[in-house]
Amino acid sequence: MEAPHVELMIYAEDIANDSVSVVKGDATIVQSEALDSRNYLFVTLDVSSSKAGEIVLQFTDEDGSVREKAYSLLARQKDAAKRQGFGPKDAIYLIAPDRFANGDSSNDNIEGYVDKVDRSKKGGRHGGDIQGIIDNLGYISNLGFTQIWTMPLLENAMDSYSYHGYSTTDYYAIDPRFGTNQDYVTLSRRANNAGIGLIMDMVLNHIGSNHLWMKDTPSDDWINNNGKFVGTTHKREALHDPHAVESDKIGFSDGWFVPTMPDLNQRNPHLANYLIQNAIWWVEYANLSGIRVDTYSYPDKDFLSQWTQRIMQEYPHLNIVGEEWSVNPAITAYWQRGSHKHDDYVSALPSVMDFPLQAAVVKALDADESWNSGFISIYETLATDFLYADPNNLVIFPDNHDMSRIFTQVGHDIEKWNMAMTLFLTTRGIPQVFYGTEILMQNEGTTDHGIIRTDFPGGWKDDGAKNAFYGKGLTPDERFAQQRTKQLLSLRKTHPHLFEGELKHYAPKDGVYTYFRLDNNNKKNALMVVLNKQETSLTLGQYDEILSGYSSVTRLNDGAKFNTSDTLTLAPMSATVFIVQ
Repeated sequence: MEAPHVELMIYAEDIANDSVSVVKGDATIVQSEALDSRNYLFVTLDVSSSKAGEIVLQFTDEDGSVREKAYSLLARQKDAAKRQGFGPKDAIYLIAPDRFANGDSSNDNIEGYVDKVDRSKKGGRHGGDIQGIIDNLGYISNLGFTQIWTMPLLENAMDSYSYHGYSTTDYYAIDPRFGTNQDYVTLSRRANNAGIGLIMDMVLNHIGSNHLWMKDTPSDDWINNNGKFVGTTHKREALHDPHAVESDKIGFSDGWFVPTMPDLNQRNPHLANYLIQNAIWWVEYANLSGIRVDTYSYPDKDFLSQWTQRIMQEYPHLNIVGEEWSVNPAITAYWQRGSHKHDDYVSALPSVMDFPLQAAVVKALDADESWNSGFISIYETLATDFLYADPNNLVIFPDNHDMSRIFTQVGHDIEKWNMAMTLFLTTRGIPQVFYGTEILMQNEGTTDHGIIRTDFPGGWKDDGAKNAFYGKGLTPDERFAQQRTKQLLSLRKTHPHLFEGELKHYAPKDGVYTYFRLDNNNKKNALMVVLNKQETSLTLGQYDEILSGYSSVTRLNDGAKFNTSDTLTLAPMSATVFIVQ
């Protein structure tokens, strides 16, 4: 790797006082350090001159007894460091693995794991797995998605509510109820063969309470608040507030989410190094195209700077997106590398989740049009893009695994759903679509996450007549939504240069919001999108500032072609996409 050192966490009974030496291999020991537990030893190796192969470490106790442990240095794939991460030309399909498809029923229940499959429990495990995703890569690819992000697949050996994956109990092992490490590598390889990259969801802030670290903690400061539950304030503003007191900053960063999610203290350099090396290991091992970081702003700020810099040092073209759940773009922009900061903080994070735009779109669609309501919410939010160093690298989304489905958010109105999806799949940024959004999955009357993350129809053998993978048993509206998603995503494949290019929009007027996607290096084509709430006579000549030099526009829905001087009639509550030529 680019970094010459690797630190090994050695766990064994009474190993803290052992002396260590290399008895096989050409690595050299830089340092050996024990912390507070007698059962951990941290050994740093210099592998800058090492070749691929096995290293054997010998541990000698004070009584003269000897133990040995082998560690393998693996050869890297050619040009592994040059991997290209996901970007604006891509579209991401977000999957809750337990709720997508059960491809291997033999791993539904595993001996020694308390949380068993019970599809009748909304918060229980339902049996979806990695094989289920592999089996349906054709469906994902045919829709037009080029990236997959799954909720975490690492081991969550919790007694209950373990299906979501955010209570890690082993950072190096896939949960056996989802499959094996090799299954995950197979998913990556087969997805790549289908033209799809794999993004891993990583949790840096907390672990599950059944993690070994809670039974035998490496050091007294490994877990925040002395290993005792103190809830986070969730007041992320404290990190940016010029008037904030230090206790408010600590209350946000050091507090726990819930008692079953102990909060990690990344100020401990060994823990920080562990998390950094783990991320690098997974990128290399599973050939990842990117990382999504859960609850990005909650860990220690300085650690986040170090974590992102170390990873980008190894993979300069990788993409990493952080979840900062704020609808204030000044706060989300703070974390993106290159953005203007109110302090001297250095971030190497390429992307953030665009929660401000998601909230603005829902607000716009649910409001009446006036000079200060409706589409103006979208316009004003995008107008703050000057805060971001790279707004086109933001991940945008109509909904996700932690919020109500977009169909529910817009009142189960298919026309509003179409307007929302059209915008998110054509405006600036990298669109992410939650599994089932393409078939109008909804959560009417509840905000329970177990219902929001309900089973995808057709993913289980006993699902009956409805199978969305094959379009069977869908209602006319569900079928329309699925085909509309596919139609819009096809544009990203046929015109990738436009989605990597510039966004230009006109201020909303009379309930009409119009924007263009442009490629300034090649003006052969452009994209024009019109959202309107009332029936509208649209004179294309009003857009001469952009359309001059083009002769025609072709409507995506039906292929109808018009001159750039024509006046068009648009139906109310419609979203119309034109290819400009």
